[in-house]
Amino acid sequence: MLPDGAEERLLANADVLADACRASGVQQWDLIGFQSYGHQLDIEAGKITMAAGGGEGGFGVRVVDDGRFGFAHLVDVSGAQRAVEQAVAIAKKSPSVAGFVLPSEQPAEQVNGRMDRALLNMSPEDLLEQADGILSEVNSLDERAVVTGGGVGVSATAGCLMNSEGVLSAGMTTSHGIGLQVTLDADGELTSSYQGQSSRAKLPEVPECVSRAVHWAQVTQNPLRLDSEAHDAPVLLTSEGFSPLFSMVVPPAMTGEKMVRKESFWSDRMNEQVINPSLSIRDNGVLEGGMSSGSRDAEGVPRRQQTLVEDGRLTNMLWSTRDSAQQVAEGRIDAAQSTGSASSGGHQSPPSTGCTELFLTSSEASQSRDQMLENMGDGYVVNSVMGAHTANPSSGDFSVTTSSILKVEGGEIVGALKQAGLSGNLAKALNGAVVLGRDVRRQGSYSSGSMHLPDVLLMDGLRINPA
Repeated sequence: MLPDGAEERLLANADVLADACRASGVQQWDLIGFQSYGHQLDIEAGKITMAAGGGEGGFGVRVVDDGRFGFAHLVDVSGAQRAVEQAVAIAKKSPSVAGFVLPSEQPAEQVNGRMDRALLNMSPEDLLEQADGILSEVNSLDERAVVTGGGVGVSATAGCLMNSEGVLSAGMTTSHGIGLQVTLDADGELTSSYQGQSSRAKLPEVPECVSRAVHWAQVTQNPLRLDSEAHDAPVLLTSEGFSPLFSMVVPPAMTGEKMVRKESFWSDRMNEQVINPSLSIRDNGVLEGGMSSGSRDAEGVPRRQQTLVEDGRLTNMLWSTRDSAQQVAEGRIDAAQSTGSASSGGHQSPPSTGCTELFLTSSEASQSRDQMLENMGDGYVVNSVMGAHTANPSSGDFSVTTSSILKVEGGEIVGALKQAGLSGNLAKALNGAVVLGRDVRRQGSYSSGSMHLPDVLLMDGLRINPA
């Protein structure tokens, strides 16, 4: 899958761009480059419909001169001089940020588990065999079930980071991902569920997400006929149901820029209790095998593990080099410095502050799902939500819909609802009674990084409106 010498060619091209930066006469510069290769199979209507493969990549270059910065991106380094000239021209027209300088070289911890050589040898035929196995497994779990969407993919990426202050980092990462939409037709009534799984290492031939997708398509059949108005109720959100709301609301609230600009619901709350005292949140930028972890952040600062909320109390905020300098220069905070939290979504935009591998934990004993249902009494279980991107990260308010919801009475699931609205304020709900489940699953994020979340029972502050 990965051409011989891919990393070496990337570094050679980076040197060409670095030479153009040196020749420009600017005080400082940094660049980040990626080159990815991969294979992918799409599944529709129970059949493998398309196979694709190839590569993509490019470079992003940032110049800094007297606190002013400009950014440009390119695909082919034959345009290196033009890209640097463009970045310099932008910097000249940009406002100066007093104290903004790029980081110098610092020792960084090596992070293992970011590449699995077994994935480098996977061919389209291997993916085809895995996709066939998934289709067969779905059929064996329920003959009525059909994989109506999804796919299987593997990729390998060579990346590098270089700056004028001596920072040089390069390496390889791999990824293996599976997603599937399972639809079940029972006497003309359709129910469906989407589940996915991804990893830096090779996944099992049939990962756990396959059985979860079939399960949720099954349990949401034969919805109850309800004539009920909106009402407050406890809600058990599965890891998959909780992660979209959590990732949309919580990570942005922890960035220093949002906090000091009064755009976080935790602004001016440092060292105060902000969530249930049993809960803690930490960001582990050096997690072995993490999808977003690594030795250095997108500006070259060593990543670290840091506690953001400890025993319910807000103890830290996240900064990148540029954001910290800008907010100090604008007088919103007396002092701030990078916490190794600069993230890059690719080569087409400059680094910004974000989380890496975010964990929500509890000092109280975790519970099985059956125990959580018993603890709930009367309430609901929600496995997925639609519209989480509309949640307000400044207030924590949200209003979403779900068609993957079960009604619970006396600690027992009594049936599914066809559809319902779910609304509330996540910050307030997390400050109420909260119980965490035992099984932690990695989830993607709307904002940045990865979320490592169990099932979460929120007892206060949520409202269900059955359709």
